[in-house]
Amino acid sequence: MSSFKSLARAMFLGFRRDRGALFFTIALPLLFLVAIGGLFAQQSTPRSKVLEIGAVDVVDQMPANMRADFGKSLKITKTTDRAAALEKVKKGDYDAALEQTGDQVVIHFSAADQVKSGTVQGQVNGLVQAANQAASGQAPKYRLRAEQVEDKSLKAIQYITPGVLGWALASAGMFGASATLVTWRTKGILRRLRLSPVPIRTVFAARVAVSLGTALVQTVLFIGVATLPFFGLKLSHYWWMAIPIVLCGVLAFLAIGMLIGAWAKTQEAAQAVSQIVVLPMAFLGGSFFPVDQAPKWLRVVSEIFPLRHLNDGMLKVMARGAGPASVLPQMGILLGFALVATVIAVRVFRWEQI
Repeated sequence: MSSFKSLARAMFLGFRRDRGALFFTIALPLLFLVAIGGLFAQQSTPRSKVLEIGAVDVVDQMPANMRADFGKSLKITKTTDRAAALEKVKKGDYDAALEQTGDQVVIHFSAADQVKSGTVQGQVNGLVQAANQAASGQAPKYRLRAEQVEDKSLKAIQYITPGVLGWALASAGMFGASATLVTWRTKGILRRLRLSPVPIRTVFAARVAVSLGTALVQTVLFIGVATLPFFGLKLSHYWWMAIPIVLCGVLAFLAIGMLIGAWAKTQEAAQAVSQIVVLPMAFLGGSFFPVDQAPKWLRVVSEIFPLRHLNDGMLKVMARGAGPASVLPQMGILLGFALVATVIAVRVFRWEQI
């Protein structure tokens, strides 16, 4: 027992003296708790955008006071084109579409965002219940039925895979590039490479090629595991467009990693800065929770992170079934990130340790 106490005390003191371990174990999680908790503490249920297909009595016959109450949580837009309405819901432009047949109200929702679809279903259910209560003393007049706009065989893995894959690619690209550059500088490898007959651009091109190849292998493994019967991922028709999007994303993350590596003096500093960049980017990029539920200003801020655009692009072609042209803006933005970060990295780059 005395040996156990001595070892435990020694390990505790060692942990307490390790400022890096203390920061990443205690301080950083607390910072995220305070930051995210503060951002969402006062956040109310978002106002859902709903399309009304044709005439829907529970909406059209609402009393003025009830309409005012529900207007705080539902923004309803009329349309007569059913096919176009369902397509807009599938693409995520609207949260749901309502139509009515007899006394049955049908809500069409997208499974691409489980949180948003659950929220809008709860709001519409409250609308139907209010309409039933208005029929004083009578049995419930209206019935609500929910229908998914996508193939009902699709599972949550369809939407989890792009986000987790994006986070993995960002982490691997940034940590690998920053750590490699700092290691090469501190060990004098950069200086020897500079004096070697091999052009330095060839060295960096080889490093980029290895990173792109690793990312492709990573993508294949992720998709391969997700398509196993246990998980049930079903790839859309244009799933292959995820490959060029991944390549563009990796170039952006490599460039950011090179920028961090060009600035950092030690591996510890490079790892700390990479962690500080990757974690907020993963949260605000939609890898772990839907950004649509965040405050508007935070959604605008999330646009500055390349992971947001990589996740959006992969979600379009892997889950929503969008065509190749739909992800060209995301690819352009990712390449723009790569170019800007590379230019800055070149300006702050140094060959030897100072």
